[in-house]
Amino acid sequence: QSKGKKPLFVQLVLDNVWSLYEAVMKRDKEKIEKIVTSLGLRIGARESQHADPKVQLNAICSQWLPVSDAVLSMVCNKIPSPLDITAERVEKLMCVGARTFDSLPPETQELKSAFMKCSSEGTAPVIVFVSKMFPVDAKALPQNKPR
Repeated sequence: QSKGKKPLFVQLVLDNVWSLYEAVMKRDKEKIEKIVTSLGLRIGARESQHADPKVQLNAICSQWLPVSDAVLSMVCNKIPSPLDITAERVEKLMCVGARTFDSLPPETQELKSAFMKCSSEGTAPVIVFVSKMFPVDAKALPQNKPR
């Protein structure tokens, strides 16, 4: 970097993203067409002729770099298997606050073995664990958005 060379990440990733961003924001149709064809994308006429350049940018980026695929692959690769969980960790997940595992009702304590087995049998109990909840304004929900 001190010799005037860019880091590899900048050369291979950021420069491409910035050139796409500049082409769309400056409405350089020739450059946009060249980028879209070289990436093998199909952008609808509605998005490409929209008055807001961010709509076109969103259409291109959602096909070129889909966030959902990246997030799913990272979750699959980085999060440990639920079968590798320890008994102590299960007890901590099942207890809220200062409660101990022994103070839970016997029915709840029986879920520990099912929790650790991660069985998909029809007789196995269904266990849902919500790790974090985010407050969302009712207007932001899909069913409340104007169409």
